[in-house]
Amino acid sequence: MNKDHLEGGLRHLGGRVKTAAGAVGGKPGRQFEGAYDQAAGAAQYAYGEARDAVRDLRDGGEHLVEEGRTRFRDVSARGRDLADEAFERGQHYRDRAVHHSRSIAARADENRGTTLALVAAVAFAVGWLARPTR
Repeated sequence: MNKDHLEGGLRHLGGRVKTAAGAVGGKPGRQFEGAYDQAAGAAQYAYGEARDAVRDLRDGGEHLVEEGRTRFRDVSARGRDLADEAFERGQHYRDRAVHHSRSIAARADENRGTTLALVAAVAFAVGWLARPTR
């Protein structure tokens, strides 16, 4: 409730009293003043209502903006966390791949003959499978 809301209601009420007093006393000027005050009070009251409605909308908008900011911060923080986690997993998988490739290379170096026979067998199988059929 604001000043216009309250004053408009009081002016409207005062206008009704003036209108009634003018009707009882037979004074048309007083009735006219009362009707004018009633209309002006109703308009001022409606203006006060509109101000309250605008204030409520503004407050609601500010609340929505703040909630949007909060959610954006939460999402961006979660995004950073996910990016950090993905980076760490990538490093972990890279380290495992390097370790396994070095292990395989060391085994191949220890067993050169077996490795050579295995590579030759795979090459022969691929060549045999890729040959043109008649």
